Amino acid sequence: MGNMAFTISEVVSYEEEIKKSRFQAIAIPVETEHQIKAYLDQYYDHSTAHQCWAWKIGNQLRFNDDGEPSGTAGRPILATIEGNQLTNILVIVNRWFGGIKLGTGGLVRAYGGCAGQCLSRAEKKPLIHKESIHFSCHFNEWSILEYELKQHQIVYTSNFTAEGVIVEADVEIDQIEPLSLKINHVTRGREKLKRIQPQDEQ
Repeated sequence: MGNMAFTISEVVSYEEEIKKSRFQAIAIPVETEHQIKAYLDQYYDHSTAHQCWAWKIGNQLRFNDDGEPSGTAGRPILATIEGNQLTNILVIVNRWFGGIKLGTGGLVRAYGGCAGQCLSRAEKKPLIHKESIHFSCHFNEWSILEYELKQHQIVYTSNFTAEGVIVEADVEIDQIEPLSLKINHVTRGREKLKRIQPQDEQ
């Protein structure tokens, strides 16, 4: 595991005033680009002069200066995310202009600094990689396996068919082996846990 990735456990925000401009940073834990788009819409504020942001998920990252001089907003926000060794995170910094220009260096310090203050208030937690798995079982076996999933707080969906139950779940890597053994045991070796390959890796 060597280099452990961290994200934040919940949304956190921070505000400060710099030379009459008001800056507000909002840090949001995210898992997918789809979520990012939804949050950018949700947190969009028409009253801002600029709504700059940066996000990182795994090796993917993007940032946006939203009309501020190039390199003065989005990039410093991203640098703060990376400096805190965070991933699966979106940081938005809103600016309400107060009439005094901050200059390039001032903007870099303001956006980076506000994002940094925000992230220093966030509770960090290790990013746990999950895998999607699926398995089948008979109706009379499902209650035992459902209990097992609930005991380990595993999120799942179950579909009932004429033959039995088809289950999909997202599990932490170290839960795969014990769950696999349990399925094997309960179904007396008839069923196996299978991993669902992400579409882009096939």
